Amino acid sequence: MARGRMDWILFFTVLALVAFGLVMVFSASSVVAQIRYKEGSFYFLSRQFLAAILGFGAMVLFSQSDYRKFFSPAAAFMGLGFTLVLLVAAYFLDARSHRWIHLGYFNLQPSELAKPALILFIAWMASMRAGYVNSRHTLIQVSIIVFFVAGIILMTDFGTAVVLAGTVMSILYVGGLSRRYLLIAALTGLCVLSVAMVSKPYRLLRVITYVDPQFEYMQRTEVGRKVLAYAQSGSKVQDTAYHGLQSRIAVATGGVTGLGLMNSKQKRLFLPEPHTDYLYAILAEETGIIGAMLVLAGYIVILWRGYRLYWTALDEFGRCLAVGITTCILLQAFMNISVVLDMGPSKGFPLPLMSYGGSSLVTSMILIGILLSVSDRSVAPEEAQG
Repeated sequence: MARGRMDWILFFTVLALVAFGLVMVFSASSVVAQIRYKEGSFYFLSRQFLAAILGFGAMVLFSQSDYRKFFSPAAAFMGLGFTLVLLVAAYFLDARSHRWIHLGYFNLQPSELAKPALILFIAWMASMRAGYVNSRHTLIQVSIIVFFVAGIILMTDFGTAVVLAGTVMSILYVGGLSRRYLLIAALTGLCVLSVAMVSKPYRLLRVITYVDPQFEYMQRTEVGRKVLAYAQSGSKVQDTAYHGLQSRIAVATGGVTGLGLMNSKQKRLFLPEPHTDYLYAILAEETGIIGAMLVLAGYIVILWRGYRLYWTALDEFGRCLAVGITTCILLQAFMNISVVLDMGPSKGFPLPLMSYGGSSLVTSMILIGILLSVSDRSVAPEEAQG
């Protein structure tokens, strides 16, 4: 029997993260906004607040809708087709970065919409072909769709493509894909990502800088010097280790209790993109380890409430949706925080539910809404165990 009640733990945890994110977006962006925009220090906050309102409405709407309505070829293909059209449009309309569709007050990032679209499609495919996921027919269809969507995104947004690849693999694993095919998919994806990384010099330079910040080993051989020259040829920034250094300084400066809200020093044009990619660094600087750990606790709650639906969801479609959505949000959060702590090469994408970015925030809240819908119609844990 479906419980028919809201998962208030997940609901209020998400609201807390979004609310805290709004506070931190204002704190991290006020200086930059005051200098660069005539609207003043509230430039970024006003846009993020409107996105939060839209996202909240979307989250409630999807949470109250039965997720099983999306279990149809029309819903699966319509969402995916619409997203593909937007991705192609963004590629041609945005001559500079090929990521955005400019809509006046807002900029739409289609790669963010690809997350719910691809999750719904793969969950539908895995559920519809339950028991036949390892058939050649199913594998060919899924591979074509994934490589087509991820391939378009990979040309302009390396990080989102990685998140989507990991999300798809988690759904297929839940759907019954054998470990043999998972290994083949992982190796194939690794090869594709490696080629994509080498094809863009600035991407390669980020990896080299992380492994060899002073280029000591790269300079020792002729091949290394040629590779380094190629990598540096596509970078507009001379010191690619700068972001990681300034981020570490911000985190270290915060200590246990932090410098206090609005008191960050690194946001004063020392740390680039303090309100987007490096919001967690400013958060750690101003609220210390306590604030940083509270945010991590929020994501752990999402992990707990999301993955538990693998056992309590009513059907295979619900299980695939829950695992895919939870993996998507947590993988992006893990990658963002890893970059902030300089535990991985620099890559620009927002901290889900918190960083500035209307497309990211609305999309993340839509995913949470679907997750709440699955939870609302799941069985009680004791019933699932029985």
